[in-house]
Amino acid sequence: MKRRMVQYISALLTNVNLPGFIQGRIYQGVSKHVCVPGLNCYSCPAAIGACPLGALQTILASSRYTFSYYVTGTLLLFGVFMGRYVCGWLCPFGLIQELLYKLPSPTWTIPRWAGYIKYVILIVFVLFLPVFLVNNLGMGDPFFCKYICPAGTMEGGIPLLASHPDLRDAAGNLFLFKLLLLVLVILLSIKSFRPFCKIICPLGAIYGLFNPISIYRYRVDKEKCIKCGKCAQNCKMGVEMYKESNSLECIRCGECRSSCPVEAITTTFRLGNDSK
Repeated sequence: MKRRMVQYISALLTNVNLPGFIQGRIYQGVSKHVCVPGLNCYSCPAAIGACPLGALQTILASSRYTFSYYVTGTLLLFGVFMGRYVCGWLCPFGLIQELLYKLPSPTWTIPRWAGYIKYVILIVFVLFLPVFLVNNLGMGDPFFCKYICPAGTMEGGIPLLASHPDLRDAAGNLFLFKLLLLVLVILLSIKSFRPFCKIICPLGAIYGLFNPISIYRYRVDKEKCIKCGKCAQNCKMGVEMYKESNSLECIRCGECRSSCPVEAITTTFRLGNDSK
């Protein structure tokens, strides 16, 4: 309940411009120059901040810049301090998936190897294509946002199209493709826990790389642990906590801690790698 409340508050604070849905306009205030920690579409009418992933692609695709200290620094800051805690507690699209998973349905476990796909998407669609596939003016596209991101379709595309008939007339096959992708993610979210986070999300891939070295992390007391496997049974991200306490897939949700019968799993704040 504590985590869920934090998720609700975070989603509201990053999308506090609720009248934007009625007005059908993208908020352009000064806070839009600041990146929020989680995946939240810049084009969402309620959003008051920028998506770090979208900002990173925009900078990389621009002919004027090759490196952004601000955007990179923001990702490093959140990553170094929290790792994928951002995914588990602060990401609005992660919350949406979790609420969908509560709907009654037979469940399906995503194979572990599918988690590597998001790293391919990060390298190809976020880092490589925006830099190297450019037009005559040297400008690239934010490829992940434009061609894949279902969060952008749900939070930005659909509300704006609903408010502007002229945009609906201009929507073509690309929007239909992204709409189908969104429907697929929604259906998978009903049957499996946070499939977008596990398979697709490049922002989660970035934060996951910081999990082993982030200041806030989980620690397993090897002397207390009885290797009963209850942490793995209760982890919806498929992490065997007693084997890998800071797995790249761990979103720090706390289910493993609450299920441990000997309280061997604790949180800690420290610098450097931790073998435990």
